[in-house]
Amino acid sequence: MSKKKNNNYAFGHVFLSKRFFQIFGGFIALFIATHFIGPSFFAFAKVVFYCYLAVSLIDLIYLFSTRKPLNAERVFPNKVLSLGDKNTIKIRIENNGSRRLSFECIDELPQELQVFDFGIKGKLQNEPFILEYKIEPKSRGLYRFGDLQFLLNTPLNLAQRKYTIQAEAEIKVFPSIYQMKRYSLLSLKKIQTELGVKKLRKIGHSYEFEQIKNYVSGDDVRTINWKATSRLSTLMVNHYQDEKSQQVYFLIDKSRPMNMPFEGLSLVDYAINSSLVLTNIALQKQDKAGLISFSDKIGSTLKANNNPAQMRKVMNALYNERYRNTEANYELLFQISRKLINRRSLIFLFSNFETLTALTNALPHIRRINKRHLLVLIVFENTEVKALQHSVVRNTKDVYMKTIANKYILEKKNMIQILRNYGIQTVFTTPQNLTINSINKYLELKSRGLI
Repeated sequence: MSKKKNNNYAFGHVFLSKRFFQIFGGFIALFIATHFIGPSFFAFAKVVFYCYLAVSLIDLIYLFSTRKPLNAERVFPNKVLSLGDKNTIKIRIENNGSRRLSFECIDELPQELQVFDFGIKGKLQNEPFILEYKIEPKSRGLYRFGDLQFLLNTPLNLAQRKYTIQAEAEIKVFPSIYQMKRYSLLSLKKIQTELGVKKLRKIGHSYEFEQIKNYVSGDDVRTINWKATSRLSTLMVNHYQDEKSQQVYFLIDKSRPMNMPFEGLSLVDYAINSSLVLTNIALQKQDKAGLISFSDKIGSTLKANNNPAQMRKVMNALYNERYRNTEANYELLFQISRKLINRRSLIFLFSNFETLTALTNALPHIRRINKRHLLVLIVFENTEVKALQHSVVRNTKDVYMKTIANKYILEKKNMIQILRNYGIQTVFTTPQNLTINSINKYLELKSRGLI
C-alpha cells in the first residue's frame, strides 16, 4: 500500500471552535453597546477583546507546541471480522505530552458499512486511552479501513487542530466465526438445551462401546448390563458412542432466490454461516465434512474429510462464495454429487423454493439424491409474509394482500408435505433460527443412527 505524505502542520489543519465564534459574537454585541454607553467603555471593550485574541493565539500555540501530540493504533482483536455479528474494534491512544487534551476521533470506516457520521469524543490524560466501538458487516469480502483523524482541543476549546495518523488496514470478513465458537462450546459442554439446541434421547446406538453408567429414566432397557447391576446392586446400562467418520456434506444454492434479504443478510449468507457452524460440530464429533456450492454451474467443491486442515479449507471456500443472478441447475448438482460423494452420506441442501412450480422442476433430481443419501432439505419461512398474514385489515388493498399471504403460506405447507411424502427430511425454519434448527436435525439423525 502506498504511503501518503502526512503534513499535520498545514494551514488546513487549524479550525476555530464553536465556542470561539460564540464569544466573538458576544464581543460584536459589546462593541455595538459601547455606541450607546460611551467612549470610555469602548476603550475597556478593546482591551478585553485584545486579551481574548491573545488567549486564542496562546491556545493555538499550545495545540501546536508538540509536533506529535499523540500516538494511536487500531486493533482488531480477532484478526478477522465476522459476518452478521457485532465485532469490537479498539483504538489505543497515547498522549505524547504532559498536557491534557480533549479530542474527537474519526475513524475512516470501509464504504461497505455505509457509516458517514462516525465520531467518538474523549479526554486524553497521561495514561493510555482505549476507545471501543462495534461494527456489524453485512457482506463477506475484503474491508479497507482508512486513516485515523483526530480533532484536538485544549480545556479552553477556542481552537482545534486536525491531526492525522496513517492507519490504513485491510481485513477480511469471514462467515460468522462467533456463531461457530458459540455453538461449538455448547456442543462440547453438552448443554444443548440452551438457545433451543435440544438434547435428544437415543433411539438406537452404534456398536462402539463407550462406558457403563447408572440407569436413568429414558434409557433403553435392552442395554442394561446385568453383571454390573448384580455386582453394584443398582441398575447399570451400557452406553455407546455415536458412530464416527460418517460423511456430512453441505450443498449451498447460490442462485437468484437465495439472494432474498432478511435483517440485512441474504439467505446465502445465513446458509454459509450455518454450514460453517455445522462443519465445526461435525468435525468435533469426528465425522467427515464436505462442501458443494452451485447455481447454474458448480462453484466450490470440497471432498469430505476430517483432517486438521479441513476447517480452514471450508472457511476459505465459504469466504469466497458469491451469489449469482441465475436459476439453480439441480440436474448438474445431482451429477456432481454422484461423482464426488462416493458412499452414503448425510446431505444438508440449503435452497429456497418460493413456488410449487420451482419445487416440481427440481423434485426429480432431489429424489435421486435422496435415494443414494440421507438428504435434509432446508425450507425457509418468509417472516415478512407471515407478519402480513396476521396484520390488521383496514381497506380493500389489505384484504388482497392478506389473501395472497395466506395462499403463499398454504403453498409452502403443501411443498413440505410433498417432500415428506417422498421420504425427504425437511427443516422448515426462519433464517434467524436456521443454525439452531440445523444443529438439532444433525443431532437427531446422529442419535437415531439413520446416517
